[in-house]
Amino acid sequence: MTANVQDAIVLLGDSLTEFAFAPEGLGTKLADAYVRKLDVVNRGLSGYNTDWIIPVFEQIWPKQHEQQHHPTARVLVVWFGANDAALPQSKQHVPLARYETNLAWFAHALRSPESAYYSPQTRLVYMTPPPVQAVRWAAALGERVGTLEAPDRDLEQSRVYAEAVKKVGGSENVPVADVWGNIWEAAGREEGGLAPFLVDGLHLTGKGYKVVYDALIATIAESFPELHYDRLQPTFPIWSDIVVGIDQQRDYRELTKKKVQV
Repeated sequence: MTANVQDAIVLLGDSLTEFAFAPEGLGTKLADAYVRKLDVVNRGLSGYNTDWIIPVFEQIWPKQHEQQHHPTARVLVVWFGANDAALPQSKQHVPLARYETNLAWFAHALRSPESAYYSPQTRLVYMTPPPVQAVRWAAALGERVGTLEAPDRDLEQSRVYAEAVKKVGGSENVPVADVWGNIWEAAGREEGGLAPFLVDGLHLTGKGYKVVYDALIATIAESFPELHYDRLQPTFPIWSDIVVGIDQQRDYRELTKKKVQV
């Protein structure tokens, strides 16, 4: 635990986010790009959908009167849909209309001055869920439980939910990183081409996370260029910029933290 000296990017999502600090994951890549500039906070909960994450968000996000005691979240990335888009027989399924309402809830929570979670300094980004290989995922799930079940995911369903993210992003003026579209294009627009991007038909390989990272960084560069890692100064100066007098007098006033300028 450290003092509140560095602002943050917060990743909120399901297992795709929880696993994002794997060696080639999204979180790992972001932490490397933003080292000494913004911390990357992982709040991924495997298996969760948008119904279940809202009560969690209400506990992990500081209320207005608490925010002065916490690092400032400069970016909140909301990445759900892989579980919401499960077929109706799954307990993880969230109907499309409610999924859209849940996504919009985050925009209202952060932007409405009447909201307990009002955070005008936070920039919100939505990401679409990736495409799936339903049969491959069903086989992987069957290996875990010992019985082969009917697929609980569907490629077209994942596309529909991805389109819903873009719809909500448009209506709420929230930028969207289109993970589904970018992976689909990289796969040659063929379901069989998805294999290099998916570990088990649902979760991402390092190659898949690379597509996600590129899409997110491109979205930040376009929508919030002041928060791109190339535009931010380190919170504390590079060692070579520290001024030391010829008598080694220790003043070091430049070692005071620098705030993010937006």
